[in-house]
Amino acid sequence: MVYLDYAATSPLLPEVIKAMHEAEEKYFANASALHTPGHLSMNKIEEARKLLAKLINAEPDEIIFTSGASESNNTVIRTFEGHKIITSPLEHHSVIETAKVLGGDEKPVLYSYMLANNEIGEILPIKDIAKKAHKEGGFVHSDLTQTLGKLPLDVKALDLDYATFSAHKIGGPIGVGALYIRKGVPFEPLIIGGSQEKHRRGSTYNTVGIAGFGAALKYVLDHKTWEIYDTKVRALRDELASRILKEVPGSSLNTELDGEKSLPNILNVSFEAAEGESIQLYLDAEGIIVSTGSACASGDIKPSHVLMAKTGDAEVAHSSIRFSFGLDNTKEDVEKVMAVLPGIIERLQKISTIERKIK
Repeated sequence: MVYLDYAATSPLLPEVIKAMHEAEEKYFANASALHTPGHLSMNKIEEARKLLAKLINAEPDEIIFTSGASESNNTVIRTFEGHKIITSPLEHHSVIETAKVLGGDEKPVLYSYMLANNEIGEILPIKDIAKKAHKEGGFVHSDLTQTLGKLPLDVKALDLDYATFSAHKIGGPIGVGALYIRKGVPFEPLIIGGSQEKHRRGSTYNTVGIAGFGAALKYVLDHKTWEIYDTKVRALRDELASRILKEVPGSSLNTELDGEKSLPNILNVSFEAAEGESIQLYLDAEGIIVSTGSACASGDIKPSHVLMAKTGDAEVAHSSIRFSFGLDNTKEDVEKVMAVLPGIIERLQKISTIERKIK
């Protein structure tokens, strides 16, 4: 199998599997309990908290653990319920839909912009957005889910008030995320009913999951994965892009390859007269795993809201495929894709031509 859907989720790192098995055996106790097993569980949680704080240049007590990025996003936006919430059309649905339901006109204003988009990899000017927000007396939140481990991150340099993270994008488990909350900013817990996380997020700690997140964070720090993404992974992404444009007629890129404008691991491509879902299924039959965009929108027949915002062209949006690379991908993976992709696109384009003639 050639796995090129890392932006949706990544396989568990061996170090993560080991850490979670250890936690199941040694850190099973309720981390809020006062007894020794409870303290041991809490120590494991605090290890992970310190690792994330180090990675993003935050204080450990500015971080709470959640069930994932969607919960983190919802938590921040619900804090500003009734207030004006400004976002971009490129945001994840957990931001766009929540802001639509909860937004109002009161001040202060919340600006919620992701640092890098999950479908096309575009990097947004977060520093400029933060400067504007703070000048207006507002606050800024950024979904950093796709950038963790792929870019060097510094929440202080970015001047963020809130930031969202997810474990499963960096080889950690699904169902674990985190939220950075700058000291002194407004905050209302989403989940009430417990004193966990200093009353900022109720519910019994997911110690096993958080231990897995910690192991993934340690791997990122130890290997400086953002440097590998900037060199090896970017080179693979760019090679695939170059070959597709040369070898597949009717192909066009929706991702800008400029290093300052996009993530190094995401490549979104459209193919004239070929439906994205059909391309995905044909590639899947060849053992090549890709996506038609955000996994959260899977099964939705509407064109990608991101590509519609960027191109305004429903045909382009419906004919797109996202290739997203990870640390384990190789040049051989690119070769395997290019061994079958041109033929698949040619077949689908011929079918499309026949269908148009019939109509």
